[in-house]
Parts: sequence; C-alpha cells; structure tokens
Amino acid sequence: MTRNMDPDTEIESIFRHENGEEEKKKWTRPPSSYGSMKSDSDHTMEDVEEGKEEGVAVTFHPPLPVVQPDVLINDGTRMQMIRPDSPETYYTMNTQHTKQAGGLVIDTRSSDLGDVPENDLEDADEPLLADSPEPPMPIEPEETTSENSQPGTLHPEQDLPHIFKSIQNVLTSLPCIDLLTFKTWFYQCERDLSQKQAMEGDLLDFVDMILEKLGQDRSLSHTIQTLKSIGKIEEADTLRIMCKRALVRFQLQQELSRKYKYIHEGVVQAGKQNLFESIYVEPQISTCGYGGVDPSHEFRPRPPTHLKVPSPHTFVGLNDLLRLQKEDGQPARTVVTTGFAGMGMSVSKAKFCLNWAEMRANKDLQFVFKLSFRNFWTLRQNESHIAKTMSIMDVLEYYYPECKDMKYLEDEDCKFVIVMDSLDCYREPLDWLNAPVINDNVTKATPGVLLVNIVRGTVLRGARVWILGRRTAISQIPTQFIDVFTEIQGFSDTMKDEYLTKRYEDAALAAKIVAHYKLLPSLVILTRQPFVCWMVATMFKRSFKYRGYGENPPRLTPFYINVLVVQMNRRLEFYYGKTENELKWSPEDKNVATKIGKMAFKMLEKDISVFCEEDVKEYGVSVKEVTLLSGLCTELPSSDVKRFCFIHFSMQEFMAAVYVFTMFREESKNVLESMLLPRTMFFASKDQTRSVAGVVQSALTRTLSSPLGHYDMFLRFLCGLLAPDCHDQQLAGFLFRYHMPKVGGLDETQRLLQQAIKTAEVKNRDRVGNLKECLREMTQTDE
Repeated sequence: MTRNMDPDTEIESIFRHENGEEEKKKWTRPPSSYGSMKSDSDHTMEDVEEGKEEGVAVTFHPPLPVVQPDVLINDGTRMQMIRPDSPETYYTMNTQHTKQAGGLVIDTRSSDLGDVPENDLEDADEPLLADSPEPPMPIEPEETTSENSQPGTLHPEQDLPHIFKSIQNVLTSLPCIDLLTFKTWFYQCERDLSQKQAMEGDLLDFVDMILEKLGQDRSLSHTIQTLKSIGKIEEADTLRIMCKRALVRFQLQQELSRKYKYIHEGVVQAGKQNLFESIYVEPQISTCGYGGVDPSHEFRPRPPTHLKVPSPHTFVGLNDLLRLQKEDGQPARTVVTTGFAGMGMSVSKAKFCLNWAEMRANKDLQFVFKLSFRNFWTLRQNESHIAKTMSIMDVLEYYYPECKDMKYLEDEDCKFVIVMDSLDCYREPLDWLNAPVINDNVTKATPGVLLVNIVRGTVLRGARVWILGRRTAISQIPTQFIDVFTEIQGFSDTMKDEYLTKRYEDAALAAKIVAHYKLLPSLVILTRQPFVCWMVATMFKRSFKYRGYGENPPRLTPFYINVLVVQMNRRLEFYYGKTENELKWSPEDKNVATKIGKMAFKMLEKDISVFCEEDVKEYGVSVKEVTLLSGLCTELPSSDVKRFCFIHFSMQEFMAAVYVFTMFREESKNVLESMLLPRTMFFASKDQTRSVAGVVQSALTRTLSSPLGHYDMFLRFLCGLLAPDCHDQQLAGFLFRYHMPKVGGLDETQRLLQQAIKTAEVKNRDRVGNLKECLREMTQTDE
C-alpha cells in the first residue's frame, strides 16, 4: 500500500513512535516556579479546590494563537530537529558536570553508542553517569535585608507568591472564550505588552510574564480592572478581597511616592523641581535631646549659657528610628522626634515615607499612614464632623478611602506605622489627664480625644507611632507616653559640603560655593541648619553669575534677613492658613517681630541668652508666638521651669540690631543712648545723635568699651541693615512699607567707620577685622 506522506513528516512520526512515553515527558512543560508555591492567604476561592487544580492540567481548551519555536533544518539531510526552549536546555548549556570518583561517563549527545565497547558496559562496576547535568537544587529564599541591615520580609499576603497564586486561581476559573477576551483587553490597555507576549504560552506563562514585566502592583491592579471591563465583576471582587493588603499597600506607596518624589524649596517654579533623591542628605539625629542649639560663636569662645552637644555614638539612622528599643529592651511604640525650625523635620519625614514607598527600607512594615496633627485640627474646625464625632477608622477612611473595612489593623501580625507630624499645628491644648479612655478603633470621639488615645496606645494598639514637632509643642506630652525621644541635630561639616556639591551638575561651581561660604565663620556655623544650607546654595548660585564674585568673604546680613522673613512667613502659612498671595505682614505681625527684637536687645545688654515665660510677658507678646510660632526661638530641656533661647546666639544679636534700626527708622529714636555712656565730641547736640551716624557712633562706643564678642556681631548686623539693598529691598513689604524714604547720612556713617578702623589699627587691633566687615556690610561691596 502506497503512503502519500511528506518525508519530513514521516521521519518525525518514526522518532515519536520509537521514543514513546519518554518523548511525551520531554514535551511536558516544566512546572512554574510560582505555580508550585502554596499561598499562605486565608482568602482562597471556595470553588478552587485541590481536585479542580489537578483538573486544570488535563482540561483541553480550544487552541489560542501560539508562536511556535524556531526550528533548525539540516541542509544535508533535510531533517527538521525540534528542540523545545525549556529550562533543561539552559541548564545543559550552562552548567558544568562534575564526574564522581570512579564513575564511567557516557556521552548521551552521540547519535549512537557504537563507540563504547560492550565489555566496558557489561563489566563496569562503577555507576553510569550521563553528561547531561542534574538540575540545580532549589534555593531556599533567604530573609532579605534592606539598607542599614534592616529586615525586609514582606507579609505573606503582600509577597509575590501569594499575588501569583491569587491571579492564577481567578483566571483559571474563566471559561476559554472569556480568558481569550481577558487577554485581548489586557494587552490592548497595557502599553508595555504586545499581542504576541499576551497570547503565547499557557496561563502560567501569562501570569509569570505579566508579573515579571509589569511588577506586582500594576499586574494586580490591571487584572482587576480588566476583569471589571469584561463584565467579570464577581471574579474582580474575589481577587480584590484575596489581595486586599497588597492593594492597600500599593495605593499608599503610590500616593507617598507621588507626594514626595520631588522636593519643593522656596518659591516653586514650574519645570524647576528637584528630584528628592538627587539633593537629599540625611541630617544627624541623636537620642540625646540637649536642645539642638549650636554653642559655637565667631567671637565668643564661651557663650553666655553653656549648651551641651550630643556625642556621635548617640546618633541613629533615619530608617532605624522605629526600630529603637525602650530601656527595658522592649520595642518602642511611640517615638518622638523634635528640632527647631529649619533643622529638617519635614524633609526627614518625607524621606522616611519615600524610602518605604519605593521599597528601599522597612519592607516589613505593611502600611505607613501619614496623619498629621494638622489633619485633626482641620477635622476639629469642620463643624459637620465635630458635631457627630468620628472614630479612628472613620478618620483613616476619610483621608485614605482605600482603607475601608480594614479590620485586620487590629491583628497582632499587622505591623504598620502612623506618622504624625506638625504637633505645633494643633493649636489647642490636649487634655492628657481627663480625656476618656477608648479601647477600640470604632468608638467615636472628638479629634482631641482621639489624639490623646493614639499617643496613650489604647487606639490602634498595633501601630508604631512617630510624632514630630517643635520642642515647645512636644513638651506637653507626658513623658510616660513617650518610649524614645530623639532630636535632629542638622548637618555636620562634611554633610554641608556634600549637600552643596550634590545640588549642581557643574562641579566647578559647586567647589566655588563650598570654598566661598567657608570664608565667613558665622555662616559656617549657621549652615548647620539644612534650611540655611539651601539659602547658601540658592543665593550664591545667582551671585556667581557676576564677574569677579567670590574673591572676598560674603556678606552676612542678607542671610539673616532671609531667615527672619521666611520663618515669619511660614508662621502665617502654617498656623494662620495664609496663602502665598496673602503673605503680607499686618501691623500685629510687625509688632511681634519688633517686640522679639526688643527682648533680644535687653538680653544682649544683660549678657544673657536664656529667658523664661515671665520675661516674654514683660514685653507684651504671647509666649506661644515667641517660643513656638515665630521659628526664631526654641525650648531648652529643663526639669523644673521652662527655659527658652534663640535658635543661635547670633540670631539674638541680629534681632537686637533689627529692633534698634526699626526704632530709628520708624520713630527716629536712638535706643542706644545712655546717660552712662559719654557723648562723643563728634556730635555737638542731641539731635545729631539721632542721625544714622549717631546711632552707629553709639553702637561703636558700646562695642569698643565691652569685651570682644559682646557687641561685635550686633554692630555688624546694624551696619548691614543700613544698606539700601537690605532695608529698602529685602525688608520692604514686610517689616517696612514700600516707598518709605531711604535712610540718609550713609556717607557720613561710612567716614565714621573708616576713622574707627584707623584708630583700632593703633589701639584695638583685635577689632580691626570686624570693623572692616561692618564697613563691607553697610556698603554691600567687596572693597
């Protein structure tokens, strides 16, 4: 009987017939690395049982479009060799075989065994070894670690095996035609996926591929959305319930990443936002809270008040804050971080959240919720909410709608963090003694009561709470509710240089700026604050555009004016809800600044740097305004009476100069006049002492008759404020109204300073350097 068969087909059928069952095994798809894993989730599909799972492998669906593997054809024999692309091929080509001692090796790649003597096969006592290597032993997954050697193990329901198994189980339940429709919709709505990639292979291949190419979050979210799009609402809800923890984590990560990916400094300009990671330098954080004030001074080896500085061994990394332990060795639940304005609390909070969102650190934290005290203050001000009160779960759902019905926040294995910053924005005192105790997450109460119970640990018991705020606000929390107290210490000298270098692609410009700011000792001290470091970078970048800039030390007064303006504007923004267009100082705002300056001046006269609440009240200004809202002062740690000081002693000297200059310009008063000080013969009448030269002469008299450092920086700031660039431009619209008459008599004042320099070169040589800087501050030139 004649058979009409293609030769190639006939030869292939012969090979298949001869090999039999062994050939079938070769063509069986190797098991998926994820498909063989068992999910630890409690949320499993009721209709997906072990018997059904076994049935999946033998169920024959109508064929889907599959791209066949490339085949090799021998030109001489015209025989087509079909080699499936499988893991076995990869291992054979890339794994070295190790011959056991005394073993006989048979090369199974030969076309036959004719080259092996029969007696060798019959008489060999040694074991027969194939040259094809055994597949490698499965590697047990190790506990991953993130930066700072932190454990980075995800919760089982948020890890890849569970997500893989959940997607696989839900898609397995779809009929063939629905699965085909699903794949079609899936790749059409996903730009990173082609039709070929979506259609080739079986279901395990598809799930494997999308998780590899799209990642866990996109794969899961897109699968749920596509199921809804094709009308499979029940399956979509099933998958959403099975992966609820993973979905909430993904959404929180996306929101935090979107919020903190870019850093906004100063006035935000469109298209000129910096990536957070490109300029961030982590400040020093210490577990010893001494107040955070730098005791160093340009002139004074010993400031009026002794201030302690933490030792390096007390520093802790930002990502390790919530891994600190209490004194008894138990994990800390409530961690408090404080620092004064400009030290980097907001940036540190953003970095912590961004690290978690981008899976760089703290992977074992299932959720990170940012609930600032400003959020609770907003709820308190909202009458519709305050009337009916809210539970803590209501608050979470209000700000994070995806967290609805998250009852497992009460589970012991649910590890999450509540970040609560801006404690000073909650402008009403919290009743720590009399607030009712709430022992669950569903009892409704006012925002103030909820806050007290969160800190107490009776609400959201399983949470770790990170509280940030200025020390004056933090000090109201009873110490028994705080497990660990930390304080931001700002930048070290190395960190300052690193920050200023990272900001610029132009290495030469960065080197110039670093070298330039170091010419002024007071600026080196002040740049310990990251906020001032940013000002240095911004102001010097503009200045270096001018030819010849940078050869002489920079002027100091403009920096301190910027600190004053920015902190007072932040006060209006954060605490009084003003927008950027409303940042105009009212008479009350100007009065606050002037009274703070008056207090600074009186303290300078007494040669003290620490004040109490009674001292503030003496000047008719609110203690809260001075010590908390202004951003110019901070609270010092004290066991009895509360004590405060300026954020640096030079800031006290600057504010004293602001007061003296303001009184001269606004009221034509020379507050430096004193019957105890002899009136110089340079001025013949009292009216002349009220001229600008008379004010400077009074300041010179005080400076030169006092120990070095007592009034020297005050004199420099006073001369700097006389410069039109400072008082007529930088302070215009804030402390002084626009179009005020400019200060006259500067030429006479300049001659006075020049004469003082000549005299000092003979009598007081230790004063010459500062007097020259006073002249440069007033003229705002490098001469």
